[in-house]
This record gives sequence, C-alpha cells and structure tokens, in this order.
Amino acid sequence: MSARSSATGASPLADGAAGSDCPVIDSPVDGSARATEIREITVDGKSVRVGLRRGQAGARPPLLIFNGIGANLELLEPFTEALGDIDTVVFDVPGVGGSPAPRLPYRFWQMARMADHLMTALGHDGPIDVLGVSWGGALAQQFACQYPRRCRRLVLAATSPGVLMVPGKLSVLRKMISPRRYSDPEFLGRVGPDLYGGALRRRPDLLREHGRHLRAPGGRGYVYQLLAGWGWSSLFALPLLRQPTLVLAGSDDPIIPLANAKLLTSLIRGSRLHVVDDGHLFLISRARDVAPVVSEFLHPATPGEPDASHRRTQAG
Repeated sequence: MSARSSATGASPLADGAAGSDCPVIDSPVDGSARATEIREITVDGKSVRVGLRRGQAGARPPLLIFNGIGANLELLEPFTEALGDIDTVVFDVPGVGGSPAPRLPYRFWQMARMADHLMTALGHDGPIDVLGVSWGGALAQQFACQYPRRCRRLVLAATSPGVLMVPGKLSVLRKMISPRRYSDPEFLGRVGPDLYGGALRRRPDLLREHGRHLRAPGGRGYVYQLLAGWGWSSLFALPLLRQPTLVLAGSDDPIIPLANAKLLTSLIRGSRLHVVDDGHLFLISRARDVAPVVSEFLHPATPGEPDASHRRTQAG
C-alpha cells in the first residue's frame, strides 16, 4: 500500500438548531472538531482518494460509507462530523473527486471487492459497519450480500433495490443522466430544487453552499458509475440479508421515492425504516438530526433493542 496524507476541516453546510423548520449554513459542530485526514492509497492497482475521520472509541467497528453518484467525499463532511466518536471511511469512487478514472468499466461486485481490500489496507480486517447513499446504497447492498461476515450492520440512505424500483418522475431522472449539475452552478440552481426536493426547494442559499463543495466528476467516471448499475437489482437477494439494517428515506425525495424504502424494509428481515421530512440530500442538510439515529442504531445504548420499527424525523 502507498499513501499520501493531508487534512481538511468540516464543510460549513450543516443543519440548523432545534426548532427551526429548515437547515441553515452553520459552523462545525464544536471548536474541537477533528479534521478529516485525506490519503491517496493504491488498491488493486487503482489510486483511491480516501477521507478518514478518527473517532474516540477504538473498540467500535469503523463505518465505511459509499457515496452517491458523482459525489466527492467532502460532501459528506457535515454528516461524518455529526457522527462524533465513530471512525468513518469515505472514498472517491474511481473517476470521481480525486480518484483517477479506471481504463475499463466495472460492476458493483468489483467495487465491493475493492472496498473490502481498501479496508484491509487501512488496518481494518475484522467486521465493519456499512452505510450507502443513493447510488452508494446499491453498492452497500452488494457489499452486504458479497461479504456477509464482514458487514456487521447496514444503513441504506435514499436508495433503492436497483432497476426493479419504484422510479421517480421521468423529468427528474432525465436531469440525472448528465453530470452538468456538478460543473455548472447556474444549471444546478435551476434544476436543484426539483431534483433534490425537501429543504432545497425553499432555500437557494443551501443549494449554493452545496455547489461550492462539488468537484465535477470526469465524464468517463460518471458514465462508469451509471454502467455499474445497469441491469443490477438486489430485489431477490434482500430476503437473504441477515445484518441488522436501518433504512433511511426522505419524505420528499424526487429521485428515490419513499415507496422504495418501504419496499426495502418489507424484504429485509428485521429492518427498521426511519423517514426524514426532507429531500434526497437529507444526510447532509439534516446531518445533526440523522447522525444520532445512525449512531444509536450502530451502537445501541440498550442491548437487544428491537430493530423492526418505523420512526420519523420531523423537519422542525
């Protein structure tokens, strides 16, 4: 393994104080916030840009996070910061952010294998927890199926079972085909409210702040991510999952309608559904509300807490 390291502070995009009806731009959670360490690691012959945030409870399994399509790791800073003492690992998928694009397309099983090797290279050779967002949620399902003993607990956020899903509106999905929103702020300002829904419909300042932290993916890298999920579905494998699973969904998600979260929950044995009154980017815009839910699920204060429940996080 070869690596280069640097550090970055938390993104200022975070959710507002309790009682507000929508997120606001805010500073890091506290003055002693630990910076994310950035490394470049070679795994399976590929250079991968990795973000590491060190927790304070070393005995706990680390949380590996799979990001959304075209999304660089900095976008999850508000959420990983809000998780507090949980070790987190986020990486730029090859062709996205700071990771060079591979020469050839890949499938989800290949990316899951690379992620497994990445965690081993980082010194984590035991069980880990896994969280996937949107496109990364499909990859997280693949990882859980492919490495059932490696994946201890599973969190699926704003995601679906793949091609056999309840689709969003065609007018919304057409905007997802091109990565233009990552490189054109004016275009993002026009399509963002309808694309992401939730608080971003009412707060253009949030959308602008989100855009400031975007790193446009290479055209080849974005296409490879689209191809990775072509024809893929977890629908028939979900009943075989045995990991305790938390399904998170936005009530106003134009990309992945809430019905998909209900479908996942109905098929994964003992899973829990938690609905957030926000849109597709709730993991960022409502980080301080959602992070405690994830933290409590991964490390419950009460042993033996039932995993099958339906909860809801209000917007204010």
